[in-house]
Amino acid sequence: MSAAPIGKSTAHRPVLLAEALAALAIRADGIYVDATFGRGGHSRAILERLGPAGRLIALDRDPAAVAAAREIKDPRFVIEHAPFSELAQVLAPHLKRLGASLVHGVLADLGVSSPQIEDPTRGFSFRTDGPLDMRMDPSRGISAADWLASATEQQIREAIASYGEERFAKQVAKAIVAARAREPLLRTEQLAAVVATAVRTREAGQNPATRTFQALRILVNQELEEITMMLPQATAQLAPEARLVVIAFHSLEDRLVKRFLRACAADNLPADLPIRARDLPQPPLRILGKAVRASEAEVAANPRARSATLRAAERSNATLDASILQRAFSAHGPDAWRS
Repeated sequence: MSAAPIGKSTAHRPVLLAEALAALAIRADGIYVDATFGRGGHSRAILERLGPAGRLIALDRDPAAVAAAREIKDPRFVIEHAPFSELAQVLAPHLKRLGASLVHGVLADLGVSSPQIEDPTRGFSFRTDGPLDMRMDPSRGISAADWLASATEQQIREAIASYGEERFAKQVAKAIVAARAREPLLRTEQLAAVVATAVRTREAGQNPATRTFQALRILVNQELEEITMMLPQATAQLAPEARLVVIAFHSLEDRLVKRFLRACAADNLPADLPIRARDLPQPPLRILGKAVRASEAEVAANPRARSATLRAAERSNATLDASILQRAFSAHGPDAWRS
């Protein structure tokens, strides 16, 4: 049986595409998961490498991304409208239908996508005016405007400091509270102008509102909490020798991924334990090489790739101990993304 066409490609450029495909080590008859479909660059490339028996299950919380995914007419592909924090729940019926219990690879391309940023109506960007929304799924949660309208000055300051790593967080929060007392902050252009009055200096080429917008986006979408929920589920869904590949775009995301992989790749036993190396219990993951970053050529062609970091790990044959997954973040608790 030949596969149906996988759909037209879009102008959106997937970041670290070749590196992600290499890390996944795709087998033609495998079952794979694209936890963040976006506009399908990674998904289409995976489908090109799958044979007739291969399968790809994609997720995305953004209705626009889901609509784009449904243009792919391929019997090997299915899209689900869901955040990747619901990965296990989403996969269960598909694996049952396929007569499988585990998958051969999971890819997660974290953060906001280019189409989301470039669409003024979504409110992600300070470069073009639009409603101050920032939700990846407009059908869930509250918008950035609604949160700013009700949050205290301290809550705003803490969010901008923690999620945006903004050193002028106190001044920005004060300016926002003063501005909203005069009129509601409902537009991205309004917020960017307010932040510009409070941020005295900024790195060359960076807009004063960059860190504040990042902080609000992360908060509104609970992005870091989503990652802490997704990583253990993805690991638990992997068959032996299957791969987990994660692409992060800022330090907060990458710290979570790095700490999780290290925790799951460590044996957590005393170094002086009187036991032979070959008899030591095997950790559930094996980290594959060092973190990978985009080449100069890719950054030149796609500036968004500049901040991307890819990390990959392979599932071992060891029985997965759920307590290892639970302990992966326990040492840092809710502040696991901090230094």
